[in-house]
Amino acid sequence: MNILFLCTGNSCRSILAEATFNHLAPAGFQAMSAGSKPTGYVHPRSLALLAREGIATEGYRSKSWDDLPVTPDIVVTVCASAAGETCPVYLGPVLRTHWGVEDPAHATGTDAEIDAAFMAAYRILRARIEAFLALPLAELAQDRAALKRELDRVGALLP
Repeated sequence: MNILFLCTGNSCRSILAEATFNHLAPAGFQAMSAGSKPTGYVHPRSLALLAREGIATEGYRSKSWDDLPVTPDIVVTVCASAAGETCPVYLGPVLRTHWGVEDPAHATGTDAEIDAAFMAAYRILRARIEAFLALPLAELAQDRAALKRELDRVGALLP
């Protein structure tokens, strides 16, 4: 199963989600990330947080959704539409869900406050990824409507 974590810039949230998913997922599951308007760089605080959490950081880069190596089965948007951010819409025959997370790249304040914003985004994404991986995915794969309901439910979870 191929999961695409999609946002606008592909420098923070979608990278955190891709790396965390690939760290936790069993064989046969693969995450990728992309942006509709990629920044061209991965935010250094994202990489530093992943490293502190023991998650590999090699090979992650900001990339366009036009550069995907495979067609995803599921697309998870992680933009914060409630904050007025426009979420990209992935067109294609895929299952789509929204897991909104505030963008830590826009955090302001002290270094500790900015780091806390990155950690908050990471914790939300990790909790949702763990809940996703705990689903009876073999069963749900046979019922797309039920899988969509469960993915939407997971997207509302907070740690």
